[in-house]
Amino acid sequence: MTNSNRTKGRNVSKRILSIGQCTFDAGSIADMIRTNFRAEVSDASSAREALERLQQDHFDLVLINRVLDADGSSGLDIVKQIKSNAATLDTPVMIVSNHEDAQQAAVAAGAEWGFGKAALNARATIAVLERFLG
Repeated sequence: MTNSNRTKGRNVSKRILSIGQCTFDAGSIADMIRTNFRAEVSDASSAREALERLQQDHFDLVLINRVLDADGSSGLDIVKQIKSNAATLDTPVMIVSNHEDAQQAAVAAGAEWGFGKAALNARATIAVLERFLG
């Protein structure tokens, strides 16, 4: 049994790593994903923690806050690190931001077009995530 899609012997449909969200937003994002996709959501507060987790385990999608809550660092920098590492290059990544310029910069760095917190429960956001979690 691999650890990639199982937790303590139970099948887990999809696994998401959410990076740099504040406590409230992390909870809201996790609730939305669990409700709509019955997926497992893990949190990381820093780039270092996130990159270590990505090296140790498989995630089907990574959601990165535009600006990390814990230290104010750039989520775009994490996108670039993930996409420049052969071990994580193929992992789908999205920036969580309401700013179109941030979405464009993330896509230019190899991310998928993400979503903003203002549209967290919008049908369009669910459709975006469905491509990876459906």
